[in-house]
Amino acid sequence: MSDAFRRLLKQVGSGTHTSKSLSREAAEEAMTLMLRQEATPAQIGGFMIAHRIRRPTPEELAGMLDAYDVLGPHVEAIAHSKVYVFCYPYDGRSRTAPVAPLVSLILAAAGVASLCHGGRRMPTKFGVPLVELWQQLGVDWTALSLTQLQRVFEQTLLGLVYLPHHFPLAEGLTVYREELGKRPPMASMELIWNPYRGAATLVSGFVHPPTEERLLETLQWRRREGQGATRVLFVKGLEGSCDLPRDRTCILSRHHFEAGSEGEQTHSERLLLHPAEFGQGGPEIAYTTQTDWQNWAEQTLAGELNPLWSAVVWNAGFYLWQANVADDLAMGIAQAQDLLVSGAARKALQILRQTLTPVGTA
Repeated sequence: MSDAFRRLLKQVGSGTHTSKSLSREAAEEAMTLMLRQEATPAQIGGFMIAHRIRRPTPEELAGMLDAYDVLGPHVEAIAHSKVYVFCYPYDGRSRTAPVAPLVSLILAAAGVASLCHGGRRMPTKFGVPLVELWQQLGVDWTALSLTQLQRVFEQTLLGLVYLPHHFPLAEGLTVYREELGKRPPMASMELIWNPYRGAATLVSGFVHPPTEERLLETLQWRRREGQGATRVLFVKGLEGSCDLPRDRTCILSRHHFEAGSEGEQTHSERLLLHPAEFGQGGPEIAYTTQTDWQNWAEQTLAGELNPLWSAVVWNAGFYLWQANVADDLAMGIAQAQDLLVSGAARKALQILRQTLTPVGTA
């Protein structure tokens, strides 16, 4: 048993009237002890339930992310000015068809880099994760070393940090998600964890407005120490992902952190986008089987209309616009369509496969 962790657990789990939130430093200590399994299973489970009930504060989340920075993997900066770090919920998608890999291929074809992170199928939803979707496209991220991933990212502008291989300490805590049956505080951290060490736009999906507010405050805590991304995009996406919906108004917010004479300043802007105004509205496509998704993905990359087409061009067009590759959203949508019809996105997939082949056999 860890006496140090017992002290921290007592502070957050004493009850409604006597519990206290942790300082940033104490939260980092708690996460470090959990990641290193120096706390016992009973202590870790108790901490997760206590935080599930009372919700971690932004200061606590900032401290936990500090521990991820120290113990987690780092993807070093590449010589590229346009980089997105996409943060999707680790427990995947189960109701609506994801488009993230296809959007990333379109972005790569346009010279925009995309880095994601995630793991295997994970509680509580056990939805399809990003790594399995990539495997349906003939791309396997699961066996790369961090050095190999760095090289692939530099050469193709595409990358995925795979938890079981690149961050086994964090992977070691996933068993508690299933045993407790609830998302732990790490589920909030994952939506804003940034393993990239260069300038990038962090994209985070969310479902509930309080989550957006808490995550923004967490990032502001980190910016006080000069840590984290300076540009952030929050997306009220499908199942909490970074995929924009098509059956309703898209709610997003952009934030830019900038140092000023009075300290770090946050410049924020709310975006409300109506897909129907751009000819992209319609019902969401249900996720059925991996075979169906693979067929739709291959048709999309071949420039053929299919159920996923509008969702792909809508999302890719938006991110091309936000990356300043397109002057406005309408132009972004048109450019996304051109990159599919011309075969440029499919070429990006071919380059990725060719790059991975010698890496995988090295």
